[in-house]
Amino acid sequence: MSSAIPGSDPAVSGGHPGASSGAPVALVTGASRGIGRAIAECLAAAGFTVVVNYASSTAAAAEVVTAIETAGGKAWSHQANVGDEEQVEALFKAVLAREGRLDVLVNNAGITRDGLLLRMKTADWQSVIDLNLTGVFLCTRAASKVMLKARCGRIINITSVVALMGNAGQANYSAAKAGLLGLTRSNAAEFAPRGVTVNAVAPGFIASDMTEKLDKEAILKAIPLGRMGRAAEVAGAVRFLAADPAAAYITGQVLQVDGGMVMR
Repeated sequence: MSSAIPGSDPAVSGGHPGASSGAPVALVTGASRGIGRAIAECLAAAGFTVVVNYASSTAAAAEVVTAIETAGGKAWSHQANVGDEEQVEALFKAVLAREGRLDVLVNNAGITRDGLLLRMKTADWQSVIDLNLTGVFLCTRAASKVMLKARCGRIINITSVVALMGNAGQANYSAAKAGLLGLTRSNAAEFAPRGVTVNAVAPGFIASDMTEKLDKEAILKAIPLGRMGRAAEVAGAVRFLAADPAAAYITGQVLQVDGGMVMR
């Protein structure tokens, strides 16, 4: 692994006891399935020790860890609802206690509670905002304490093309994902003097269990490349921003992985 990857210098461990042998560490939230799993596996293949965060599916998280280890990588899992401040604090405490460092944070965890605005329950609005937006704030705040001290690190927020174009029936989800754009740029400006970059990746329609039920014919007409995206393609974009030396001068940006669906 290239020494240009953030945090790959063993001397830069943030000064925490029990630091690892120098392998960079990446924390991926919501990594037990879908895009999160693809990101975890991709970063592990790139040489990171990956912390697989999950909210409830212990078996699925264990499966991801096993897959990574079978492929020759390093990973372990930790359960935490990242929308809960106390659980976030426990998560980051566990990462530092075990690894002594944190080089990359991928804020991927998210939920949907779709419905037309007139019928949307306040609880459905709040639960999406709490996890999809406040959860990113909580994790980024915790990670920044480590990265700013180490003067290196990369943070990638998984937003969505609906943050750019909106989507009927997803006012809560669109609002949360749009909020991530402002949070990404504000944090990028704050953290840049300490060498920490903050970027976002905005997937379009990615083939998954969630999109399986959608009207594919209508969707494909709106995508210039004429097909659904793959989770691995989103993971590749994250890997570039997280690990490639060529991304060291990129911060405050949004990389769309959407087949050309939203061109601006």
